[in-house]
Amino acid sequence: MKGFHSRTELREAIQILQSRVASLGHEKVPLEKSFNRVLAQSLVAPVAVPHFDRAAMDGYAVKGEDTFGADQLNPRELEIVGESMPGNPCALATGENQAVRIMTGAKIPQGANAVIPAEVTQELPPSRQFPFGSVQVFQAMAPGKNIGKTGEDVKAGSTILEKGRVLRPQDVGLISSVGIREIPVFASPKVRILITGNEILPAGSPPEKEKIADSNSLTLRGLVQRDGGQAIFEGIIPDDSQTLEKALSEHGSDLVLISGGSSVGKEDHAPALLKKLGELAVHGVGMRPASPAGFGFLESRIPVFLLPGNPVSCLCAYDLLASMAVRKMAGLPIELPYPRAMVKTGKKIVSAVGRVDYVRVKIATNGLLEPVVGSGASNLSSTTRADGFILIDQDSEGFPEGTPVLVYFYDSTPRGHEAGTIS
Repeated sequence: MKGFHSRTELREAIQILQSRVASLGHEKVPLEKSFNRVLAQSLVAPVAVPHFDRAAMDGYAVKGEDTFGADQLNPRELEIVGESMPGNPCALATGENQAVRIMTGAKIPQGANAVIPAEVTQELPPSRQFPFGSVQVFQAMAPGKNIGKTGEDVKAGSTILEKGRVLRPQDVGLISSVGIREIPVFASPKVRILITGNEILPAGSPPEKEKIADSNSLTLRGLVQRDGGQAIFEGIIPDDSQTLEKALSEHGSDLVLISGGSSVGKEDHAPALLKKLGELAVHGVGMRPASPAGFGFLESRIPVFLLPGNPVSCLCAYDLLASMAVRKMAGLPIELPYPRAMVKTGKKIVSAVGRVDYVRVKIATNGLLEPVVGSGASNLSSTTRADGFILIDQDSEGFPEGTPVLVYFYDSTPRGHEAGTIS
């Protein structure tokens, strides 16, 4: 065994990735499969929404001018000449002193320019004068009142969603409302996850003797999905050079994550195999944890990331290196996808010059920041006890007490703290 003679600066490693990784291109998907996908081009509405004038409430479609002067003591009586229902409009035009019974969302009949709400009217039964009945109106209604105008929601030819938008449920609903059935999105990268180690049991297995349950495959699958990728996991690979070489040689993915065997120990086969089969661009990065991390390329285009086996190191290496590549391939912004805020330190946080420190932190009851106790690289619970993490630059020795620091939160709101209480 031999240690690392030198390590690549994190900023240099990121620059290499940014220059070598690109989005995968576009594809079209049906509406029902477009949730959380990334728009590959801006969408323009081919039609207006609504595409006809429609009633904004139940009542009577009338000429607003016919109601002028109406009040509780002097109601105006209008002849009912028809009915307009959603999907079944009234074919008759509304004439002077006439009304059409109408339901919310129904088309406004020709000639009408206002809707009288049902609650300010009283319908009268048919009579010799009014065979279909009449309605007394107790409130004047200005023309245009209670009508949803054509294009009020969306104007034809307007841009409804911009390129790069991550599609939310309401976005997909809007796309459907303008009659677009297939949506152009960035292709979602297929990411193979290779978990190595003779000591690793299948996820969820009770630990036994010197063997431990796999946690990294689950963590990585969740992170890949978060970043717009499709995770492919086919089981645990033993610490065997030939088996790992065969797995690494298989095609059918856009990016590969190898967890374990990334350092310089006797059973750390991944770096040498990547160098043999393709290109080992970086091995050893100036950060803690996860300094044995690295990456390279197969066929000059498929990124392969070497992630340490220790759970926190694996998470850290993915977030600071691999996440950017997956997100760029998927058409997403490459910045870390965590909510963030400035918080003052409640205790001194120290670091060593020459490396980037990934420090798990929590917000104390006084609203100040403090590091999580027991935060070794193998202690995954430190990330569940933490509210988030901070990154200490390689040129910094840390932060004195009372220093505002940028915090990346694992959750949208720190647990136990309401928005607005963070210093």
